[in-house]
Amino acid sequence: MDMQFTAEQRAFREEVRDFLEQRLTPELRAGARLTPTVFAEPDIGREWQRILNEKGWLGYAWPKGYGGVGWDPVRRYIFEKECALAHAPKLAALGLALLAPVLHRFGTERQKQHYLPRILSGEHYWCQGFSEPGSGSDLASLQTRAIHDGDRWIINGGKLWTTHAHYADHMFCLARTRPEGKPQAGISFLLVDMRQPGVEVRPILSISGDHEVNAVFLDDVVAEDMIGEDGSGWTIAKFLLENERGGSCHAPALLMELADLRAEASAVPGDSGGPISEEPLFLSELAALEFQAQALEVTELRVLAETAQGRASAQSSLAKLIASNLRQDVSRLRLKMHGYAALQLPDERPLYGEAAPEPVLSRAAQVAAATYLNNRAWTIFGGSNEIQRTIIAKTVLGL
Repeated sequence: MDMQFTAEQRAFREEVRDFLEQRLTPELRAGARLTPTVFAEPDIGREWQRILNEKGWLGYAWPKGYGGVGWDPVRRYIFEKECALAHAPKLAALGLALLAPVLHRFGTERQKQHYLPRILSGEHYWCQGFSEPGSGSDLASLQTRAIHDGDRWIINGGKLWTTHAHYADHMFCLARTRPEGKPQAGISFLLVDMRQPGVEVRPILSISGDHEVNAVFLDDVVAEDMIGEDGSGWTIAKFLLENERGGSCHAPALLMELADLRAEASAVPGDSGGPISEEPLFLSELAALEFQAQALEVTELRVLAETAQGRASAQSSLAKLIASNLRQDVSRLRLKMHGYAALQLPDERPLYGEAAPEPVLSRAAQVAAATYLNNRAWTIFGGSNEIQRTIIAKTVLGL
């Protein structure tokens, strides 16, 4: 496998770097570095989305048409890596990276023309209604129901762990439209306008004190649209989850976090009188994580090469599994490095900007505990570690 970029790809990388240098403001960079949750807060996330949309690069993972850029996998990787290295805010992926591919693959022409431009403009802010009480990874057991009433579907039920539902004005969700037959065969993929009566959003505060997820209750709510045919939701959900688990590269962001950790260590006092960056035990732990992140990057590049040649890769679950565990290890080392100073866990949010609470010793120490606690969820969402191992056993090892 040739892992060297061509002259054209190197030129594109320079173009991306120049753009980031000019348009990614210090405020956006600082906000991204001091955000302990998976997605950026809407103030910096939407501003970065606006900037990318103005440039025409927001739909960088979309095919051409309806606002898509049509970049090949290598260009997408270069763009994602340079954004990670520059500390760009992580975009809210629900509409851009999860719903949009579904619309491109399964949506009607009317649905594409209506929803895709509104995702890019930010007019629609989406959340995902999949998990339910008792139906997390086992989506086939979901109990939310949708009943056909004339030319519309009426939804009743509840969704759990719904990220950014308190900001969203739309939700794509799974609901059971056919009670008979196999459980998977009776599920449909529906779009919901959350501004209508009957939608209730209740906050769920994480152990870190962050409000990122919610419980959503639907009481006689009218579906705005159905994607695909009645009963095709299981097929669409599998397609969406494949994009969620393997639609982007994790290694660049992890390598940037490790570079930040190495830089932070020079200002943290160690046990021997000098900075902790000079202590062999800390350096050996840091180096081990860096080697793992570099190995992950090689794996992701192998997947990228296969994808670029039109071959489907079954290793996205492997990359997701490794990245989830590695992200937890990185945040654990940061917590350990900052010691007692990392135990601060302020209630105020966000942890950046003029209204941010005063830190003890440093901003990096202030955000360490919240980041560590939020990262515990990486081995659960997007398919738990157990789900990933089952997929790997079946598709990679042939067991």
